[in-house]
Amino acid sequence: MNYRDDEPLSASQADRAARARWQLLHPALPDQTFDDEVTPPASVRPAWWESALSFSREHVVVVVVALVVGVIFAVMTFQHSRAQPLPAAPSVSVSVEPSPTPTPSMIKVHVLGAVAHPGVVSLPEGARVQDAIDAAGGLTADADPALLNLAAVVADGSQIVIGTVGSPAGEVNGDSGAGSSGSANGSGVKVNINTASEAELETLPGIGPVTAGKIIAWRNEHGRFSTIDELQEVSGIGPKTMAQLEPYVTV
Repeated sequence: MNYRDDEPLSASQADRAARARWQLLHPALPDQTFDDEVTPPASVRPAWWESALSFSREHVVVVVVALVVGVIFAVMTFQHSRAQPLPAAPSVSVSVEPSPTPTPSMIKVHVLGAVAHPGVVSLPEGARVQDAIDAAGGLTADADPALLNLAAVVADGSQIVIGTVGSPAGEVNGDSGAGSSGSANGSGVKVNINTASEAELETLPGIGPVTAGKIIAWRNEHGRFSTIDELQEVSGIGPKTMAQLEPYVTV
């Protein structure tokens, strides 16, 4: 049957054309019947291509939202993991209690002569002659301490004699070494133990009112001293005191 190219095909004509095209494409199946239920197979496409074609706009939106959420989570995690400044350690104040000041040792010094309150005074160790005078009430109006070294350190058991204007016989007797040299009263004249009064005897180193009274009592009982060594027969005068007296006494 001849067809014109410009004529539209009828349904039967289109069916016959389809059957003829089927026979041409499938010559190995000449006897296969072409019925209306059998349709030509669609062109074979890869599976990934079919999946790509089925990827709709909704899927794209879901993927974009997931990416945005992931980026936000990553940024927050990074900021949280950054090194945070450590709080300053609290300052610990340590109170150091001052060590108690040690109580100085006390010494006793005999102060006599031109002072307000002659007698034995207690002073801290390392005290000076001036401290002893102050402890005895200070100088009297007629006192003359010019022969004394007021800055000298006094020792325990020392005797300080304060002279007067009429008799400037100031003296420091004892282990301090602050006394005058050459004589007990600083005049260069030794004390005669046979004629000296009690006051003159008290100017000697290591001789106080009690010992001076014992020397006079010994003289009254035995008469004159023959030698200065006989002073050791007086109670209270031993070798040590005698060694201090020897440069300043005579008979």
